[in-house]
Amino acid sequence: MARLLLLFLAGLVAVGEVHGIFMDRLASKKLCADDECVYTISLARAQEDYNAPDCRFINVKKGQQIYVYSKLVKEHEAGEFWAGSVYGDHQEDEMGTVGYFPSNLVEEQHVYQEATKEVPTTDIDFFCE
Repeated sequence: MARLLLLFLAGLVAVGEVHGIFMDRLASKKLCADDECVYTISLARAQEDYNAPDCRFINVKKGQQIYVYSKLVKEHEAGEFWAGSVYGDHQEDEMGTVGYFPSNLVEEQHVYQEATKEVPTTDIDFFCE
């Protein structure tokens, strides 16, 4: 599902129908379960609230479940961020929205597939509408 969203956004950006901005990259590489970052890596539970500082990130409430799709490879002094979408009773308007959150915010509950494939990030990974 995340791949379809990214392909859809990439297609719209190419024809100029979406207005948005390409934000700074948080990392140059990410870890995924497969070469195309299509499969869900894990299901995690938020251990505390997190308020997104900008459009690359998602808001998360304590106890909320998050599907994890990729894990950015930490560079230099940057924080370690994962990409995912929230799932649960809180903030239903944001359910299904894919964004980044700090990895130390969550505890993985179930690992579906190990994130062993290192893949370069692209501009679309950090695109904001």
